[in-house]
Amino acid sequence: MLGRINHIAIAVPDIGKASDAYRDTLGAAVSQRQALPEHGVTVVFVELPNTKVELLEPLGETSPIAAFLAKNPDGGMHHICYEVDDILVARDRLVAAGARVLGNGDPKIGAHGKPVLFLHPKDFFGTLIELEQL
Repeated sequence: MLGRINHIAIAVPDIGKASDAYRDTLGAAVSQRQALPEHGVTVVFVELPNTKVELLEPLGETSPIAAFLAKNPDGGMHHICYEVDDILVARDRLVAAGARVLGNGDPKIGAHGKPVLFLHPKDFFGTLIELEQL
């Protein structure tokens, strides 16, 4: 069911400083900032030869990233995103197996313009998993 890793997401308190560090210190290509109000985040993508790193900054006080940063003020790994061929088939298979899909279970459109879902971290050994349809 799982395809390749699409990205690894890191929550950061200052997306500008984090972008500068990846671009200027590590020499990586960094995308422009993108606000995603439906998800409560501002993101940039660090482009790597084999995957991407998504830097997440809270967009508003109710952002789930704000809650994450309250517990982890320096930031840290937030989630890992895997690609799936059909997000609805994947969702139904996971729910039938007992996994919990966050939210109402309906996919939302993610930063790449494709449907995404998040799976409860308690079902996957403390790791928040995002699924993104190809």
